[in-house]
Amino acid sequence: MNQAARTGETLVVGGTGKTGRRVMERLERAGVAARSASRRSEPLFSWDDSTTWPDVLRGVDRLYAVYPGLGADEEQEVVSEFIRVAAAAGVRRFVLLNIWPSDSAVGSALRESGMEWTTVTPSWFNQNFSDDYIQKFREEIRSGVMATSYGDSAFAFIDAGDIADVAVAALLDDGHVGEEYYLNGPRALTFAQAAKEIGKALGRRIEYTELTVPQYAERMVTLGLDKEVAATMAESADLVEEPSGDVERVLGRAPKDFTEYAREAAAAGVWG
Repeated sequence: MNQAARTGETLVVGGTGKTGRRVMERLERAGVAARSASRRSEPLFSWDDSTTWPDVLRGVDRLYAVYPGLGADEEQEVVSEFIRVAAAAGVRRFVLLNIWPSDSAVGSALRESGMEWTTVTPSWFNQNFSDDYIQKFREEIRSGVMATSYGDSAFAFIDAGDIADVAVAALLDDGHVGEEYYLNGPRALTFAQAAKEIGKALGRRIEYTELTVPQYAERMVTLGLDKEVAATMAESADLVEEPSGDVERVLGRAPKDFTEYAREAAAAGVWG
């Protein structure tokens, strides 16, 4: 049974972010009453101030939220408490864009909440290369040199549009309640291969440089990351990610390939 006809609003927490704004666009096209919550919305929403939560949650039936941060203990506590407050406020369905690896404490809070819930955990976003991002890949591509410490690790990069499509399906349709989806793309690429694909789309060479883990961690600290988070992000697990197939299972189509994404981003002029 499709749930779009139910009364009550749909709330998108983080409605100006990579996935949130795309979720808003899709809900609006579907004719679903939806509003966005952020530090700039009215009423204001802040993860750091729980006194802002009740007003934002009033009258909400379905909710999409993006996990704030990278899984620090204090973030787990905040998200778990928000889930409890949402349930107490009468939210019926909660779709969470989770972090990888999935936060078990938050998962427990969802399961114990009494709400209908779905978690959507993505691989690396395609848009991390073209949007504003802490690792500054967009700026590196513009300069012609991209660097990481990820070596032969290969990731099945996922498009934010595909994530939004799955999130909207989970918000509106009953068939995804209690599911924990891992969303990734149709094939795995190393960062060196991704740089080559972007270079092809641009018609110019994008050089890839391999850094040591300490070098890359130090580089990310200079970009503003906490030392512990930077050290974790710089680690290379020699992972070769297999496509999960969850996008196909939910949407009945393949996820966007990285080549198509790179061509579209290049045509839009994001890399100059």
